[in-house]
Amino acid sequence: MSYPQQQPPQFQPAQFQPQQQFQPQGPMGMLHLTIQGSAMTSSMIPPTVHLNGYPVPVKYGRNDIPVPAGPLHIDIHSQWMRVYGKAALDCTVQPNQAVPVFYASPFHQFTSGSIGHSQVKRKGIGALFGMVGAIVAVTLLIAVLAALG
Repeated sequence: MSYPQQQPPQFQPAQFQPQQQFQPQGPMGMLHLTIQGSAMTSSMIPPTVHLNGYPVPVKYGRNDIPVPAGPLHIDIHSQWMRVYGKAALDCTVQPNQAVPVFYASPFHQFTSGSIGHSQVKRKGIGALFGMVGAIVAVTLLIAVLAALG
């Protein structure tokens, strides 16, 4: 008994069409987001930014981000061992308008970040000096007590 031999199905390459780029609906504006500091003075990891709930990659310095015109909610936080330096800002972007926003992470992980439409100061310098001063004072006290005893 002879069985008809079946030919394997012929491989048909998929018809690839070029990817169409996303065409935004409606007018656009620009967010000039400046992350103050650098990898040497803040954290090696740049802060995490969410615009209207969507993550946006950023770097230290000025970031020019095109955004749809209308209300914009900006959430920013830094992360090292835990999330810290949370800050948020609501603004409205007009069509063809650039909105400046500045963010500075704090000097330590126990306070919020600073955000505003003009350059902002980093929070937490007093607590940082207090912690360093306490460590120096305890070290000197132990050294003095060891020298006397």
